[in-house]
Amino acid sequence: MRATPELDAPRLAEWLDQRLGGPLPIETEALKGGGSCEIFSVRRGDAHWVLRRAPARASSSTAHDVLREFRILDAIKDEAVRIARPILACDDPAVAGAVFYLMEFVAGMPIRMTLPAAYADSPEAQARSLTELIDALAELHRVDWRACGLGDLGKTEGYLARQVPRWLAQLESYRCRELPAVDSVAAWLGEQLPQEQAPALCHGDYKLDNLLFSPDLPARALAVVDWEMAAIGDPLVDLAWALIFLPQEGNPLALGAAGQPGGYRLAGLPSEAVLVERYAERTGRDVAALDWYRVFSPWKLAIVLEGSYAKWRRGESRNPLHEHFGPMADRLLTRAEGLISSGAREGRRA
Repeated sequence: MRATPELDAPRLAEWLDQRLGGPLPIETEALKGGGSCEIFSVRRGDAHWVLRRAPARASSSTAHDVLREFRILDAIKDEAVRIARPILACDDPAVAGAVFYLMEFVAGMPIRMTLPAAYADSPEAQARSLTELIDALAELHRVDWRACGLGDLGKTEGYLARQVPRWLAQLESYRCRELPAVDSVAAWLGEQLPQEQAPALCHGDYKLDNLLFSPDLPARALAVVDWEMAAIGDPLVDLAWALIFLPQEGNPLALGAAGQPGGYRLAGLPSEAVLVERYAERTGRDVAALDWYRVFSPWKLAIVLEGSYAKWRRGESRNPLHEHFGPMADRLLTRAEGLISSGAREGRRA
């Protein structure tokens, strides 16, 4: 069982007093979630924040770059985007055990295993949660990232062309079994590479459980969270990634317990085609080549999951879920192959 992370509250309180005036006592509590980073509730006077810090053992120098996250959020905090507004950042690991930043606390819930209770008996709220997912993404992709000072965030030219070689190289670093579908799908992706979209600020892991939704009605997406994968890139990658996890019949990756008690009722939900059209209307983006992205997304996710499965195969992971990531990667690759063989039209009926 993973140990509950700890925080040196007196040291943090002293640091806050130095920057905000005081002294004022603080109350801290470890929270669940936060992706691969650690998060804490911090209360100080009338303020309620969330502290997000890198784990003590980061997997790389960039995977948990919370100061980079803070920079991005700080750059777009005055834009019409749904984020937890950033407050302060600290590059001294002695203050809280690792570098960190503070952001406002948002009283919302991710849609992961089940829906917020208020949505369970409301077909309207369930449908609206999906349109809110799309609307929040469209707002993000409309941000003028250059005007916000994010022009140096990464390479913009050739973003799509770099993706397949990058993820194949990632797979080769831990490949532990034959995966012929990986290579056949990669070949198709290389041959069918679409014209690149004008770059946008992309979240990098955009899906229902990386948004905080209002716990009450009407259903509202309050904030997009977990920004560690954010970059300047092709926005249709974000869109297609979100589609993988939609509540759909037979989708093993569907979030929100589709068809289960407390979860989404599939009847009455907007179709994938309707959601894509909504995105296109709100962004002015050309989605004619979305089929390519719909193949790329499960292929990429399969490679990501295979990394954890390889650790389990090597005896380097005790997480019981990782054993199942291998079969899940196989199903994702089958999905990608099926989309290719069917002309990538599955799920596009209105």
